[in-house]
Amino acid sequence: MRSLDASALLALIQGEPGADIVARRISDALLSTVNYAEVIGTLARRSGSPENARAAVAAFPLRIVDFDAETAYRAGALEPVTRREGLSLGDRACLALAERHGVPALTADRSWAAAGARLGIAVELIR
Repeated sequence: MRSLDASALLALIQGEPGADIVARRISDALLSTVNYAEVIGTLARRSGSPENARAAVAAFPLRIVDFDAETAYRAGALEPVTRREGLSLGDRACLALAERHGVPALTADRSWAAAGARLGIAVELIR
């Protein structure tokens, strides 16, 4: 099981480098609703169709997990600790979900490696 960052899912959907790694790990992946919103927004902006964006995500066997109060608290608490890496709310939502479920976070963002190591959250890079 992995917590997917928007960058990882977008790499898979758009056939970018690292898509093969994401494809091998998506069968039991978790996706925060925050990261889901990021993916839908990116795909809808590019295609002009939120419905097509939703269908693209729905084609994969992943579990979309609500961004609940406890995960939101943890994502907020991670802000000062990850400030030097410049992690966004979406980035921190993915890390908080990974931490909560005790699974690695899967991302294309290399800056996460240092933050993950400091926080004790496993981070797997797709490229």
